[in-house]
Amino acid sequence: MKQFMIHMVWGVLFSLSLYASSPNVILVITDDQGYGDLSCHGNPILKTPALDALYAESTRLTDFHVSPTCAPTRGALMSGHFANRAGPWHTIMGRSFLKEGATTLAEVFAQNGYVTGMFGKWHLGDNYPFRPEDRGFQETVYHRGGGTGQTPDYWDNAYFNEVYMHNGEARRFEGYCTDVFFMEAKRFIQASSLTGNPFFAYISTNAPHSPFHCPDEYWKPYEAMGLESRVAVFYGMIANIDDRVGDLRRWLKDEGLAENTIFIFMTDNGTATGETVFNAGMRGKKASEYDGGHRVPFFIHWPKGGLNVGRDVDRLTAHVDILPTLLDLCGLTMDYNYSFDGRSLIPLLFDIPTPWPDRVLVTDSQRVVDPIKWRKSSVMTEEWRLVNGKELYAIKKDPGQKQDLGAEYPEMVERLREAYELWWASMVDSFSNEARIIVGHPAENPSHLTAHDWIIAEGQVPWHQSHIRSGAGDLGHWALEVEAGGEYEITIARWPREAGAAIDEAIPSGEPVPGLRAFRETPGVGFDATQAIISLNGETFNQAVHPGDREVSFDVVLESGRLNLGSWFENEIGEQFSAYYAYVERVD
Repeated sequence: MKQFMIHMVWGVLFSLSLYASSPNVILVITDDQGYGDLSCHGNPILKTPALDALYAESTRLTDFHVSPTCAPTRGALMSGHFANRAGPWHTIMGRSFLKEGATTLAEVFAQNGYVTGMFGKWHLGDNYPFRPEDRGFQETVYHRGGGTGQTPDYWDNAYFNEVYMHNGEARRFEGYCTDVFFMEAKRFIQASSLTGNPFFAYISTNAPHSPFHCPDEYWKPYEAMGLESRVAVFYGMIANIDDRVGDLRRWLKDEGLAENTIFIFMTDNGTATGETVFNAGMRGKKASEYDGGHRVPFFIHWPKGGLNVGRDVDRLTAHVDILPTLLDLCGLTMDYNYSFDGRSLIPLLFDIPTPWPDRVLVTDSQRVVDPIKWRKSSVMTEEWRLVNGKELYAIKKDPGQKQDLGAEYPEMVERLREAYELWWASMVDSFSNEARIIVGHPAENPSHLTAHDWIIAEGQVPWHQSHIRSGAGDLGHWALEVEAGGEYEITIARWPREAGAAIDEAIPSGEPVPGLRAFRETPGVGFDATQAIISLNGETFNQAVHPGDREVSFDVVLESGRLNLGSWFENEIGEQFSAYYAYVERVD
């Protein structure tokens, strides 16, 4: 209640003093771009003039931290809860879902009269009730999974001229992915501004995440400088993002929208590829518990609010702070029972002379089915980092985290370990509350399931389409919740329906695109299956597979409640092959 009242006070103060109408909000988050992957942060090779201009006119959080990988950061950003509490502590295996009960930024904005739209990468669940349209976004253009060409994505997507989900329906868009997402965001903003309501636009690029593709004009100049192709394309993808940010800001100004629009730029984790060129003196990269894995850029620009002069804020901040901060900046209200793991940053953003208590923040990289205590963790204060529960670094004096001071300062190690214990205890109960895809619900019937969300205790999850084409990956199961008991049809397939291929059919390589090798360039192998098998909570059912069959269907009666669904094929000598795709439809 106290936390809620603080937000209400800040919200009233700002609504009275800064604006007559609620500000618009644009939040741009890029994928796998690190703190050092900007020329304004000192990168000697990469040029980002538009982001440099935004940097020069923004308040910058210079000690801002996220999770070390993408879905966890997005879950924390959307909910104001640490990823381990919110649900998406992994990027695959049914552990990238933002759990029900976690209120999202979009839901809060929509409840307060905003028009909401998201464009690009969602990565918090591709099925009901986890899709962006289920979580408060009214206009959506997004790819499925964690990147284009990954297993859940529309078949053979490869960055150019792709099929995305537009408000729940598959639709082809012409052009390069980043260009499309910014263009669709502009269409949304223009339409929203005509309604007279403020808008919240969430632009979440899949670039510069692998696989590495972009128009030649962006990456060839970096290759000509002598950079290896992987880094050259990575930088080219960022250069393209930079152009789109510049275009968007100029357009906002021309449309008369820039003055009262909060414009945020951030990234989702440390660099995935640029650390060999420049890493801003930090240790680690994407997925690392060291600062290079989770300290990222954060720029916020709002002319009407006075956030249009370059200024650094060096206090410890994090992704969980953004929802409570925007709540206050925009004068929004929400359920007072909802508590945040973060805090409003208004005193820091506006340099308000008010007490700012020291804080301890924790980030970790789990990437396992169930979280493991202390795994790849960093316990942070403004002066210290405790890594993996034992390594201690004085981060101001040693930003490269080279000198472990744990033996010299055992009392600090113990203090930070105690803080971690409290943090862990506060969320451990949520681990057993498994997020499950709901089947048989009118909002999504049939449900389209993919092996990306298989739960596998040990082994490889086939998370991209090159895996699917080559027949890679181990067997797993989907964790489902049956909405209502009744008659269902469960259909399993080796290829997705849009591929139009038979189970035993070998399919040719797809066309290349500018950049490196595309997932679709892997030749596809067929399975000489004779049996299709499904497992319903451990009970198996068989159907014959005939040459030329594209899929095999099972008519079953399901009871409401939890269901673990497994699926696979077997040949005449009992060898097993993955059925990577399933369609579950309630038919009664």
